Amino acid sequence: MKILAVDLGHARTGLAICDEGEILASPLMVLPSYNWDKLLIQVAEQVEKTGAGAVVIGLPKNMDGTEGESAQNARDFAQKLSEKISVFVHLQDERCTTMVAHTYLNDTNVRGKKRKAVVDAVAATIILQDYLSAHS
Repeated sequence: MKILAVDLGHARTGLAICDEGEILASPLMVLPSYNWDKLLIQVAEQVEKTGAGAVVIGLPKNMDGTEGESAQNARDFAQKLSEKISVFVHLQDERCTTMVAHTYLNDTNVRGKKRKAVVDAVAATIILQDYLSAHS
């Protein structure tokens, strides 16, 4: 089944999707995050549009495994999204995904405005690929 991943951010939120076989995650898009009500609607629309059978939301834990304000925001978003859609919403530990995304973009020499535009979708792709690897 297709699975949609969400990397929540303060300014931008990245989305990624996997293939029906749950083998390969790919970046989908980046959405502005300034209005969470609008973001919830946009993510729900993408679930419908892509035919996703589940959603994975990155859970930003601290390096020691504790959870702070960002993790609570992710939990709140997941709860609100699950009230809007009929598919299961999972939370996936996302420690270091943005750092890994920046490393990938460095390796491929993506810089400047283009980098800013894709880093969140790349982070969502890493979250989803981690989820797929853990559940295969």
